[in-house]
Amino acid sequence: MNHDQAPAMLTTATGWRKSSYSQGENNCVEVTTELGGWVGVRDSKLGPYSPLLAVTTAGWHALLAGELT
Repeated sequence: MNHDQAPAMLTTATGWRKSSYSQGENNCVEVTTELGGWVGVRDSKLGPYSPLLAVTTAGWHALLAGELT
């Protein structure tokens, strides 16, 4: 699967998890790892109506580690 196909596949994901910072007025992001090799990211305020960002698992780990250039 390539980067153009991943967002379409993620629209059917059901296992979205909210950020621990998404409490009360602090709406944040939701992520899913249901699609092997990909991490889906969306706006928690919009839920299923949010645009999706698809990031490879390796790219997600680099983002979290602050290793993106």
